[in-house]
Amino acid sequence: MTNFSAETSDPNIGAVTGTSTAPAGEAGPGVLGTSPAAGVWGVSSGWQGVVGQALETSDQNGVWGESFGKGFGVYGTTATGGAAVAGVHTGPPEAAGPGIHGVSAAAGVWGESSAWQGVVGQAQATSNQNGVWGETFGPGCGVYGTTKTGQAAIRGEHTGAVGVGLAGHFIGNVEVTKDLTVHGDIQLSGADLAEEFGISGPSLPPVGSVVVLAGPDAVRACDEPYDARVAGVVSGAGGYRPGITLDRRAEPGRRPLALTGKVWCLAEADSAPITLGDMLTTSDVPGHAMRAADRTRAFGAVLGKALGELPSGRGLIPVLVALQ
Repeated sequence: MTNFSAETSDPNIGAVTGTSTAPAGEAGPGVLGTSPAAGVWGVSSGWQGVVGQALETSDQNGVWGESFGKGFGVYGTTATGGAAVAGVHTGPPEAAGPGIHGVSAAAGVWGESSAWQGVVGQAQATSNQNGVWGETFGPGCGVYGTTKTGQAAIRGEHTGAVGVGLAGHFIGNVEVTKDLTVHGDIQLSGADLAEEFGISGPSLPPVGSVVVLAGPDAVRACDEPYDARVAGVVSGAGGYRPGITLDRRAEPGRRPLALTGKVWCLAEADSAPITLGDMLTTSDVPGHAMRAADRTRAFGAVLGKALGELPSGRGLIPVLVALQ
């Protein structure tokens, strides 16, 4: 085939123009280039080297790249420019789609770099969206990271002012299968240190109940005064929740027991009024605490100190659990 070249000074047409007027279902390419090297080569000193455009009436792609061998459908390289391949969506936010959309039975998008980040996702300051979004509809992970020699498989870092944001935010349960190392403070919203115990008896004692030991891993509601087997208070009443729960198991008939810290506790003032700071012990009213008026009998049977008052009757009061 004879080499062909053309040129034009008309800004409205190309130096070479190919148009297919066949119906859409029968149309072939406007320009077809076949070569052992580049089928089509575009060079420009002022704009894009190659431009592909799909009209508004079409739902097809502006540029389509396909490979039947081991190479890439679309491949871009750069030595001094920006990205080797860049995708920009210029539509309004409500109609915007992804800048780059990769669909594959392997990696939808693969990023690799020898000098910086393999993949970078960035949300501008005017956006309240995420820099990188990962989502899965199957059994896999939304975002998954592995490393053999690096610092961490997944790392989050907050570089703004202290207290403005978080390096990591999880909504839902988090499971750690190996050691957890913390170099700063652990701040927990809960109020007590609890440990789960099995419940001995036909029914579960309500939250706030005072319980005593009934076996190696079992407790029951107290039912006698000054019981030295006092173990703690069933956590979860009022506005207090456990900060840490030890020995949690997916078994029925277990309750978290506050061993230390603040907890709402069932108490009775029938035997004596309860005032702030009073030592508390078990009562003969099932599941209730009472004022430890007899110090000689209270030794070894104190469950904690009252953080509130109960002049008469029965009810919930805040207690600082400290077994003595």
